[in-house]
Amino acid sequence: MTSKKDRDRAAPKAAWQILFFERHREDDSSRSVPGLTFLKGCPEKVRALMVRVLEAVRAAPPPAFSGGGYWETMHDEMAGYYEVRADGPKREHHRLFCILEGDDATKKLGGPSIVVITGAVKPFRTTFTKQEYNAVRRLGDEYLRRTPRSVAR
Repeated sequence: MTSKKDRDRAAPKAAWQILFFERHREDDSSRSVPGLTFLKGCPEKVRALMVRVLEAVRAAPPPAFSGGGYWETMHDEMAGYYEVRADGPKREHHRLFCILEGDDATKKLGGPSIVVITGAVKPFRTTFTKQEYNAVRRLGDEYLRRTPRSVAR
């Protein structure tokens, strides 16, 4: 007879996926996808690095990924968010803000997910302002208040 611990260890785990928050039509009639729009506007090398980081985190999966300075857990007022970090060619810092979602059928994500909420750029060796972080949290709150979740498909 096998124990629950052995069965849990042998059971295949759902693969993590990368999704992008899509604004709901009640909040934005154009149903913009802020994270994808930001990523597409990044310099090519920055965009490529950010995609590689997201893929590495997805494959690890997230709880096991160490980060290496490119994937960081946020703290204080940004607790619950993660950021992908990349520096641009003009000495600016590019950031993608993400939320990790477990597998929950009510959210209709199809499995555990790294959800990209939005992105931002700041000058070299500076910090984001409280207003900039508030803007990220407003979008994150908009995403979290809907069930099922609103993501680009």
